[in-house]
Amino acid sequence: MKYSYDFAVIEDKIPMIDFLDSLSIKERAKVYACMDKLIELKNAGIQPKESLSKPVVEDIFELRIHFDNRIARSLYFYERNRRVIFTHGFIKKTDKTPKREIEKSKQIMAAWRAAK
Repeated sequence: MKYSYDFAVIEDKIPMIDFLDSLSIKERAKVYACMDKLIELKNAGIQPKESLSKPVVEDIFELRIHFDNRIARSLYFYERNRRVIFTHGFIKKTDKTPKREIEKSKQIMAAWRAAK
């Protein structure tokens, strides 16, 4: 079974789509390209480099996207059947991933799993 990705749906809202809608078309395309690259590497059995993805806390990972003049992060977790579920994204303004963004991702993950 191959890896695939999806977006968490919480109370008929998709936080990741809200984030993507806030970006320019060029930035949005780059986020999708990074998501595709993550899946391609996972399916090839290759561990992504930390410049693309790394764990932030137990069960939560970040996809790292560098734009021309700013940096974005998209948080995700792994679900059964090799599914990568993206919770949401944000523009990074500090060196560390903000705790509130990690907590938001944990809440989305818990809600997603409770609904399944």
